[in-house]
Amino acid sequence: IMLVHHKCHNHIHQKLCHEQRQVFVVWGSPFSGKSTFVKQNMAEGDIVVDMDSIWQCVSGCERYVKPNRLKSVVFTIHSQLLECVRMRQGKWLTAWVIGGYPFEGERQRLLNALGARDIFIDTPKEECIKRLFDLEQRNQKQWLEFIQQWWERYSPPQSALTQPMGDC
Repeated sequence: IMLVHHKCHNHIHQKLCHEQRQVFVVWGSPFSGKSTFVKQNMAEGDIVVDMDSIWQCVSGCERYVKPNRLKSVVFTIHSQLLECVRMRQGKWLTAWVIGGYPFEGERQRLLNALGARDIFIDTPKEECIKRLFDLEQRNQKQWLEFIQQWWERYSPPQSALTQPMGDC
C-alpha cells in the first residue's frame, strides 16, 4: 500500500481525464513483424485496426483468404474504424493501426489525419523473405510477389519522428 495525493491517485489509475490517448501507425514490409509487435505491446482494451483481421472477421474464412465480393464491406469497415480513431470515439487509451504504407505521402496523410506517431518495423527484405519460406501455410509465390512489390514502392521516411523498431 502506498499513500498518494488524490490527484496523483487519479493519474495513476487513469481516472478523471488523466488519460493520455495515443495512436500509433505500425508499418513495414509484409512479414516484417508488424502484427507481432502490436501483440507484444498492446494492452487489453486497446483498439487495433488491421485489414487482415477485418477480412477474417467479416468473411469467417481462414486468415489471408479474401473473397473479392466482400471487398467493399471490408474497406468500409476499415474506413469507419479509422474515423473512430480520428474522432477518439470510445474509451480506449491506445490505438494501433497496422499496414504496409510503403508511400511516404500516404503515411504522412494518415499520421496527420489521426494525430498519430509512426513506428516503422525496419526488417530487411531478405529477412522478410526468409520468414515467408519458414511458413508453409501461405501461398509462397503470391506472398513473395507482395514482398517484392512493397520494396519496389517503398519510399524511406523523411520525418525525424519515425521510430525504427528493428527486427521484431
